[in-house]
Amino acid sequence: MTDQAGAAGFTEPSAQRLTTRETAERLGVKPETVYAYVSRGQLSSNRAPGGRGSTFDAAEVDALARRTGRREPTAAAGALSFPTGVTLIGSDRYFFRGVDATELARRHTYEEVAEWLWTGELRPGMRFTAPAETLAAARRAVGALPAHCGATDRLRVAVVAAAAADPLRFDLSREAVLGGARSLIPTLAAALPSVAEDGGEPAEGGTPSRLAGQLWPKLTGRPADEASLAVLDTALGLLIDHDLAASTLAARVAASARAHPYAVVSAGLGVLEGPLHGAASGLAHRMLTEVLERGGAAPVVADHLRSGRRIPGLGHRLYAGEDPRARTLFALLAEVPRAAPALAAARDVVTTTARHTPLHANVDLALAVLSVASGMAVEAGETVFAISRTAGWIAHALEEYGERPLRMRPSGQYTGPRPPQPLPVSHTPVPQ
Repeated sequence: MTDQAGAAGFTEPSAQRLTTRETAERLGVKPETVYAYVSRGQLSSNRAPGGRGSTFDAAEVDALARRTGRREPTAAAGALSFPTGVTLIGSDRYFFRGVDATELARRHTYEEVAEWLWTGELRPGMRFTAPAETLAAARRAVGALPAHCGATDRLRVAVVAAAAADPLRFDLSREAVLGGARSLIPTLAAALPSVAEDGGEPAEGGTPSRLAGQLWPKLTGRPADEASLAVLDTALGLLIDHDLAASTLAARVAASARAHPYAVVSAGLGVLEGPLHGAASGLAHRMLTEVLERGGAAPVVADHLRSGRRIPGLGHRLYAGEDPRARTLFALLAEVPRAAPALAAARDVVTTTARHTPLHANVDLALAVLSVASGMAVEAGETVFAISRTAGWIAHALEEYGERPLRMRPSGQYTGPRPPQPLPVSHTPVPQ
């Protein structure tokens, strides 16, 4: 894994150097305080390449954080910040435990990436297995749902059923949590109803990931080819974690309260029910379908702009340019012949929108290309996102279980009537 150390275009994380902003976030202070530490001799700095800003040694920053009690940011900082060793996001790349995440996902299966995220060890050939009793309980529960229920509904029910089938779910030891995670993730995939007529799993020969092979017939009735399975497997690996996204923060809050891992995953899935996190690929799917039907992106983009709607699949608050996850998936999709029309439509959307505003593709647009090209349902991208991110939630839960419990207890800023107020007067007659 050391071949990533000299990757071009990004030197600070591979050399264990942090920017001022990253240092401030890790210490839970303002950037001004970082320079105060430097002036007091508590922290050393070097000029960044090109002379713009300073960089700081990550190990030295971590040592200072330990000495200062790993303080959380003040309310004036405007955002929560917690030390984590899982994911680091740079300006145009992101890293899992210091390793380039896109390279990791391209070279290794989803299960192997998950193991790296959980343990810091690479285990080639790793496969996850769903226990028969747990899977049977999850399938019965999912099968009892109304036909109109979506994939997220089914996944949430499957998690609850799997939890009920595990009498040892309250064991929060590292070994128990990892064992439960390795069985829960394949249970989620296998509990979903099959779209393919045979409902089976592709042959093992050439299949890059057992999980990707299990999930494929749950997403589409079309037969899987090796190139398409490679895209799905890579997408699963890329989406495992992305720092403290909304669902991950919810998962860590649950873990802080010492909720068991199944409840942690349920908390994360609950946040995915909102339209702003996880479900955006469905909007991009609908847009690409319309672009293909209308023969070009211009009228579709114009309709969005005219109605005041944002263009789905474009822009990301953490990346100035193209989302590295999208860049990786687009490169793989270019090797899938049947993806060519959807991929061209996505590129047309980006080019057309660029005339109005300089936005770049994000991972939701790439997932939409995969789902449209493979004949998947609108919500397929959300399903892939939810199952993949389960491993990330578990990684953050493992970190949080090692922290003091209930540390995520912010104080509210009361804005109600000034007390004491008189007791309210009831205007409803009391039943005689």
